[in-house]
Amino acid sequence: MRRVLIVCPHFPPIAAPDAQRVRMSLPYYRAHGWEPVVLCVGEAWQDGAREPELERTIPADVRVIRIPAFSSRWTRCLGVRNLGLRSWISFFFRGSRLLARERFDLVFFSNTQFVTFTLGRLWRWRHGVPYVLDLQDPWRTDRYEQPGAGPPPGGWKYQCARFMAWGLEGWSLARAAGLVSVSPRYLADLRKRYPALRAVPSAVIPFGASRRDLAAALALPSPAHRLPSEPGVVNVLYTGAAGPVTPDALSVLFAGLRRYRAEKPERARRLRFHFFGTSYVAAGHGKNAVVPLAAAESVADQVHEIPHRLGHLECLRLQREADVLLLPGSIDPAYSPSKLHPYYLADRPMLGLVFPDSVLEKELTSLDCAVLVRLPRAGAGLEAQAALAHFFDAALEGFPAGFLPRRNDAFFERHGLAEPLTRDQCALFDAALAPAASAAAPSGGPALLP
Repeated sequence: MRRVLIVCPHFPPIAAPDAQRVRMSLPYYRAHGWEPVVLCVGEAWQDGAREPELERTIPADVRVIRIPAFSSRWTRCLGVRNLGLRSWISFFFRGSRLLARERFDLVFFSNTQFVTFTLGRLWRWRHGVPYVLDLQDPWRTDRYEQPGAGPPPGGWKYQCARFMAWGLEGWSLARAAGLVSVSPRYLADLRKRYPALRAVPSAVIPFGASRRDLAAALALPSPAHRLPSEPGVVNVLYTGAAGPVTPDALSVLFAGLRRYRAEKPERARRLRFHFFGTSYVAAGHGKNAVVPLAAAESVADQVHEIPHRLGHLECLRLQREADVLLLPGSIDPAYSPSKLHPYYLADRPMLGLVFPDSVLEKELTSLDCAVLVRLPRAGAGLEAQAALAHFFDAALEGFPAGFLPRRNDAFFERHGLAEPLTRDQCALFDAALAPAASAAAPSGGPALLP
């Protein structure tokens, strides 16, 4: 059996989104010929919301090595909180010792602490072990240079991160043996910047959902946060971050609600919109990002926001309690939300606010699982508001039979569950070790892109 060293700085009990792919895949790697060893940062050196229940979803026989990092209590005096920067030295030395003393066939970097990707090339030079990079988000982006994108967040920190991305992205990718991405557009952008990557095995593998996670979530005691159960009330729920990439979609939503209230006030008052976990910070430190958008349309009295990070399992349970699940589109057309497949597994009606020709629009269309409201690139969005009114009517009437047919074959067999998506990862690992075989995908595997 081949062995893969997985570099994943965030790891349970921290409920960080960039650890979920690895965590959900751990029970299935061996079935496809790979023995995983996880290299992560210890809990004491990680910031963010804790979710101890997540540790119980990790197989007991999987080896997890936890390393130290510089404490953010000290590094924040220098303006540095990034976990990748704080842990880079520890990763370098501990990973080097592991690769020198033990046999590993591959290193897999699956995280959004992109500075750790530089270790792949250094380790390959020192130990000859190939590496695969997982682009869950774009490392280098011109998102905020696009017309109408607004100013980037973070001030000088954003500029420093941008400078590092420009300097280190191409250097790190140059010796990669394989690439994974959640979005085909991320890979297309990389190949445009670095034409040599066209010869590197790659695969588009979305974020998955786990039946094991859902069972664990439903077995939890009553969560701290609940949706109201008033008779006749329809609860529309969004779980996850709502940063500077979603305001356009949410502004259209709230403008549509304001119009609906003006036309059908008695019906509209039965709608409740809940936005839970809209930032990555711990309880007591978050600031509302959604309520001000609702207030601008005079509908804030129907919007409830929890601005701090909630646990992954708690969110899964809340999704099962909701009447409607909301997916707002991003100004980034390549955006592929990690919550899409858990939403599908929750088996609730979905409302997708999508930009035309975006990855989110294509994914929702392929699963046929959501009512799509297409957002305008400019203008008032009157057509979108009319489509929202139609959806609100259907939700308040309990949705007619067959309202959303859903493509269960696409989801359960190949598209959305952790088991087949782990198979796809392992198929890419195999291709990364045998470049001559990367021109075609294995039977039943992912579309490996030459």
